[in-house]
Amino acid sequence: MRIHKDCTGTILGLIISTLIALGLIIFFVHAPAIEAIICCILAIFMAFVVWFHRLPERNRHGSDKLVAAVADGKVLKISQVYEKEYLHRECIKISVFMSFFDVHSNFFPMTGDISYYKYHDGKYLMAFLPKSSEKNEHSSTAIRNEHGEILFKQIAGTFARRIVCYSEEGKHVEAGQDCGIIKFGSRIDFFLPLDADIKVKVGDRTVASETIIAELR
Repeated sequence: MRIHKDCTGTILGLIISTLIALGLIIFFVHAPAIEAIICCILAIFMAFVVWFHRLPERNRHGSDKLVAAVADGKVLKISQVYEKEYLHRECIKISVFMSFFDVHSNFFPMTGDISYYKYHDGKYLMAFLPKSSEKNEHSSTAIRNEHGEILFKQIAGTFARRIVCYSEEGKHVEAGQDCGIIKFGSRIDFFLPLDADIKVKVGDRTVASETIIAELR
């Protein structure tokens, strides 16, 4: 299992903090049964933190025409909206919610050139709330190629306190290429052309890089 390169510092900090807490417990608590239970809980917690920040190998199913999932998760909502940040047109919006147990590494959804990127500081509302798309901390990335242009947002949730994104305007990216990570719970919003052929429905589970979200005309 590989660990995402931008998570080693987070993992190391949590492990050091956990070990310090464990040492204090052993030093001050003189009850073997309680110490054993607390040690087991802390060990499970450390294992979960390492597992949470994994970077899995995935089969790349996206292309310059096929838009793949950015993240593992569940399709929360599909609707028609006006995208006012960059595209300035009616779009099909697809929201994918990521739980604590989903892989939180993110991958570029299609092949093309990054035509827009912006990081937005913000609040930490629950990621499944509609307003989180605009009010929460998030990053916006648009990718353009000969088949069209899409926009996707990495949105922080209540417990997500850092978004890592490798987008740079003018950069060429390939579908399935690592594009960053959202730490501890979050959401992805896609903004697609109205004539895109949508391949998912509400309630579907997505697998990053492998599940096709839509096909551009």
